[in-house]
Amino acid sequence: MVVLHPLSDFLESDAASAVQPSAYRTPANSIPTYYYEGRCPQNGEILRLPRTPLVEAIAYGLMRHLATDERYSREGKMYGVLLVELPSGEQGILKAFSGLLNGSGIVEGWVPPIPGREQIALDEARTLAELENIKQKLISLEQLPERQQYEILSHEFELRLQEMSDRHQNRKQQRHEKRLICCETLTGESLIAALEHLDEESRQDGIERRKFKRQRDETLRSLKQAIETADGQMRELKRLRKELSRQLQAQMHAAYSVMNFLGQSSSLQQLMPKGSMPTGTGDCCAPKLLHYAAKQGLKPLAMAEFWWGISSHDREKIQGEFYGACAERCQSLMGFLLSGLPQENADKTGSSLYLPQEEILPLVYEDEWLIAVNKPAGLLSVPGRYRDRQDSVLSRLRHLLPNGEQLIAVHRLDQDTSGILLLARNGQTYRQLSQQFQQRQVHKVYEAVLAGSPSTERGVIELPLWGNPENRPYQEVNWQYGKASVTHFQVISKEGNYTRVEFIPLTGRTHQLRVHAADTRGLGIPILGDRLYGCCIEASCLHLHARELRFQHPQLGKALYLEAKTPF
Repeated sequence: MVVLHPLSDFLESDAASAVQPSAYRTPANSIPTYYYEGRCPQNGEILRLPRTPLVEAIAYGLMRHLATDERYSREGKMYGVLLVELPSGEQGILKAFSGLLNGSGIVEGWVPPIPGREQIALDEARTLAELENIKQKLISLEQLPERQQYEILSHEFELRLQEMSDRHQNRKQQRHEKRLICCETLTGESLIAALEHLDEESRQDGIERRKFKRQRDETLRSLKQAIETADGQMRELKRLRKELSRQLQAQMHAAYSVMNFLGQSSSLQQLMPKGSMPTGTGDCCAPKLLHYAAKQGLKPLAMAEFWWGISSHDREKIQGEFYGACAERCQSLMGFLLSGLPQENADKTGSSLYLPQEEILPLVYEDEWLIAVNKPAGLLSVPGRYRDRQDSVLSRLRHLLPNGEQLIAVHRLDQDTSGILLLARNGQTYRQLSQQFQQRQVHKVYEAVLAGSPSTERGVIELPLWGNPENRPYQEVNWQYGKASVTHFQVISKEGNYTRVEFIPLTGRTHQLRVHAADTRGLGIPILGDRLYGCCIEASCLHLHARELRFQHPQLGKALYLEAKTPF
């Protein structure tokens, strides 16, 4: 089975024909964008493997292949590529997927699973068959006919109840008017009789409404009971599925044995922290790629992992985005897997989080109260939740500057957005600047390139934005749950098939400008490079830049105007 591929399988034809062993070792192409790292179990040394522009280009080539076959889009998963060097000096590519691909672990052209599965093949086949049976039962219970019947009847009852409520409301208004007339025209017994008649009509309406609700509840009761029974069965099946998966994973972890570049082997149970064995450990791309390279005597040069396919609610990932080693499954294995791999030009004392030099964070303004930097695209404003998302403007400045630990980011820019980011040196300045942002006293100007031409040259976009918790970080227009967002825009110039625009946001919602550009109720054209919101044109970056910032200096009492030149 062919597993090692030539670079020409992944790079564009012109680039592939020009590739030589040293072709991509120029400074511009060798600066890592991320490091896979771990501590050597023997000496505690930090070991690293980079993600470089070359291996990202190779990964994009794999993405182009995945995009041609809908089977790869049905189930979301991580894919990875590893650039390796053979003993002859020739370079090649290994590719891997996490878990199973269309139900199979061994697929022609892909790195096979880590050995150990064959030892429990019978138990695995039996468990997988049980899991498939559970899956089919869950599908049947989810598609229970009573569910659709319940929805249809509930909707019909709701419409009829609304009609009744409207009719009763009209009758109530009529009775109110009749009571006024009766009080003005009648007296004595006649008035009492008339009012009692109107009260009786009111009681009859109430009786009619209660009777209808009882009829509705009786009609729906059996359907509701069937649905509740099915839901209970689904909960039990899901619990059983989880338990079976956990048991199978425990067997696999005891059987899985990984090798490093010192020729040492160890089971996953020995390498993972006690009590920590998440489902899928050992099935991720990075361990599979590194283990295979070590077994075959191949020298890893760079690695990249990315997400492809549908993202489920518990895996909030974006198709085509690069991700680092997952903290739950892979990070604990990295130190062992990288042991024996030569470390070239590595800083042995520090963390890879700060390897990029501070000159990539040019200062726009600095005084004793605040700092403004020109954030590059691709760098977080503040550290993320997991270990592979700790590198950020804030963490770098805290590491580099005296008393940097007191720095606080006053606002945020998306990871892929470049431009001016403001940070306060103390709590008082932070509170004063934050108040200006909250009260919309800060004037912000962004520059962007649209992947097309809008139908109007200037205007205002007002749309309510909402972040669907089941599809993060994607933001959408939602008139029921969305929060108001307002953006002024103006076309600066037309550049071939693209349009350069200026955005002035009056609110600061997440992804506001990106949604206002891409949504048909806004400009209807995504920003160049914005894959999340539908841009299909390949671009080196998201073409969105925070160009200008104007605010009142909280200590000096004067207006401060900052500008950072647009890099695209």
